[in-house]
Amino acid sequence: MQTTTLSFSNIHIHGDLFAKLFRARKESFIVRKNWDLPEAEGMEYDQYDTPASRWIAVHDGGEVLGGFRLTPTTARCGIYSYMIRDAQQNVLGGSIPQDLLYDEAPVDPQVWECTRVFVNHSTPMAIRRKVHFKMVEAMTSSARELGASRLIALTGATWPRWYGRCGLEAEAIGRVMWIDDGEFQCVSINLASKMH
Repeated sequence: MQTTTLSFSNIHIHGDLFAKLFRARKESFIVRKNWDLPEAEGMEYDQYDTPASRWIAVHDGGEVLGGFRLTPTTARCGIYSYMIRDAQQNVLGGSIPQDLLYDEAPVDPQVWECTRVFVNHSTPMAIRRKVHFKMVEAMTSSARELGASRLIALTGATWPRWYGRCGLEAEAIGRVMWIDDGEFQCVSINLASKMH
């Protein structure tokens, strides 16, 4: 099992892994969860998939087992910044509630947003926990390389049950809310203790 951090600068080194990650995202978010998201050539994508972001793929034998995207909270692309902030500022037209955070969304080079977190539906149950641990390891090492000391994420409201088991130090930074197919909540993940 390998973990690869992809960027626009290095995708040529990793063959079709970037495309496979976006195909796995389509399977997870459009096919399985039935979310109304853009797609092309069998891949899910959105306005935050820009050169400012990084994508982490956990893969084995050519199969993407899981992944996620990291975007700096300083990102700008036209009218967009990053998903949580854009939701708060109603740039997304209400698809995510504006009152998702207790405070104003940060714009800070040391804070990155983590989105599109998934474990591929075909990943065997026997190795799912290992995939989660690999994702956490990649999250912290990528954050170290990018200079992030904190991540923010809109995640399933069940996060308190499994974040601790994965070694993540997190706290709620917004209310629990129903979006599309479940309850979600914004969290802040402290990476400072993992940056030595």
